[in-house]
Amino acid sequence: MVVCPAGAHMTTSVLLGRILTAGAVLEAAVGLGLLLAPSALVEFLLRAPLDGAGPIVARLGGGGLLALGIACWFARLTPSTPAGLGVARAFLAYNLVASGVLSNAYPPLPGGAAALGAAILHGLLAIALLAALFGPREVHANR
Repeated sequence: MVVCPAGAHMTTSVLLGRILTAGAVLEAAVGLGLLLAPSALVEFLLRAPLDGAGPIVARLGGGGLLALGIACWFARLTPSTPAGLGVARAFLAYNLVASGVLSNAYPPLPGGAAALGAAILHGLLAIALLAALFGPREVHANR
């Protein structure tokens, strides 16, 4: 079992469902932001303008994040199924990459505190996913 901070017990399936729900909302919102206003969102996050093909690449990434958000949304109710676990593992891979890339982008960019905050958020999501996917499992006693 995974123990909640308040002391209540939460199954790994419930925890994974909640993480997938949060991922669905966050990634779909960022994906839509990148599709609709890529330059503004990147300027806010990285404090650097998008040039040349940057807006096109950002929109493609936005489409990918929107798709990941949709997948997380539909997997949230059945997170322990093979499909739900596949979505969770894909979300874990994305969060590991996002945390690493944003962490590396932070120091050289002036005023990039938003990038550092996003890196920390992705890192926390990755840790939570690791705990839910690979941590101790609930033991069911035969009665």
